[in-house]
Amino acid sequence: MNRIDKDKLTERLALELPVMRARLGVTQDEISEIIGISRQTYSSIETRKRKMAWTTFVALLFVFYHNSATRDLVESTGIFTDEFRMVLETDYRNDND
Repeated sequence: MNRIDKDKLTERLALELPVMRARLGVTQDEISEIIGISRQTYSSIETRKRKMAWTTFVALLFVFYHNSATRDLVESTGIFTDEFRMVLETDYRNDND
């Protein structure tokens, strides 16, 4: 997955953050605590004043994808792409270990 693809995905998720967070019924404090960033950083991402880091994207995607209240929204927005799914399913372990 190249940098342009990652940027597009993080921007798409940033647009959906207020709706997804509301569907979960959590505050900015709570979601930022779950994914391990400050509330200020999360707020800046949600208001699109700051670009989302790829690691933040991955953490948020796991939270939203693995919750029944937001999974359908993640699916409908195309954020959880087939390419991303393949990356997650790839076994990177060395067979010689």
